[in-house]
Amino acid sequence: MKIEIIEIIDRAIADKERLWLKVLEDTDLKYYIVFDTTYTSDTTISNLQRHAYWFKSQQVKTGDYVVLYSTIGNPSKKINDNGTTTHFLYWGLKNTVWNDTGDCAVLFEINSWQTSAKGG
Repeated sequence: MKIEIIEIIDRAIADKERLWLKVLEDTDLKYYIVFDTTYTSDTTISNLQRHAYWFKSQQVKTGDYVVLYSTIGNPSKKINDNGTTTHFLYWGLKNTVWNDTGDCAVLFEINSWQTSAKGG
């Protein structure tokens, strides 16, 4: 996987809750989707996904950060002192996602997908 989860910050705090990711290799975010789920035990996650965020196409480079806020906002970016970029993205939700200590984020890398035919 070319991106890793660093941490969930400010859980359950509206307008502040965010998922912090680090880019390990150059990639396009369109190949990633994050789900909100829960733990069923200390080492097992549930197979029920409550929320999903599929990243839009955007090139990111090794060493960059991606910060995904749960709330509504406008995407932006900041050039860091070391020359990397922090990309700020917004899920567009009115409520927090990771509002319980048992909640977790699961990041998937998807290289291909298929949809059903339109209208049926």
